[in-house]
Amino acid sequence: MKNNIQLTHNDYKPAASNFPLSILANDIKHPLNIGSLFRLSDALGIKKLYLCGDTPIPPNSKINKTSRSTEKYVDYDYHENASRLIIALKQKGILIVSLEISQNSIAIQSDQLREKIHTRKNICLILGSEKKGISELLLNLSDLTVHIPMFGKNSSMNVITAASIACYEIINMIQNRA
Repeated sequence: MKNNIQLTHNDYKPAASNFPLSILANDIKHPLNIGSLFRLSDALGIKKLYLCGDTPIPPNSKINKTSRSTEKYVDYDYHENASRLIIALKQKGILIVSLEISQNSIAIQSDQLREKIHTRKNICLILGSEKKGISELLLNLSDLTVHIPMFGKNSSMNVITAASIACYEIINMIQNRA
């Protein structure tokens, strides 16, 4: 039987480039969640993190605590007005996808999302506050609204858990473009 030894941080070789996926975090008020978004963005090679509205920004000791200093490496900007940013991103041809369960949302693993990702170079995933979700205005500005199918009694999960699942699924779709 071979030994299976855990690798250290020094054994890890980072990727040379990022995926054409950005995250727009709007009104996510808890700095620990923002720190986790920085860490997620670094780990998955997210191109850019947009922090909007009532979202804390670095420098912030709580962000730094959960980010494990990844806010130093992840490209990010703050924009007070998320809707103006979304309009500007759409003008650049970026596919805007909201992660929210709604009347018109489709499952994250749907062929409809896959087809849209195959026709666009860049994607921006919108995340909203855990308490209020994504506003109707931002949902209406989105090209698509997707949800993660739930199988338990609860209809939602922590924003970082949901973002992790959604980003991983979208990155798989990007990697499998024809």
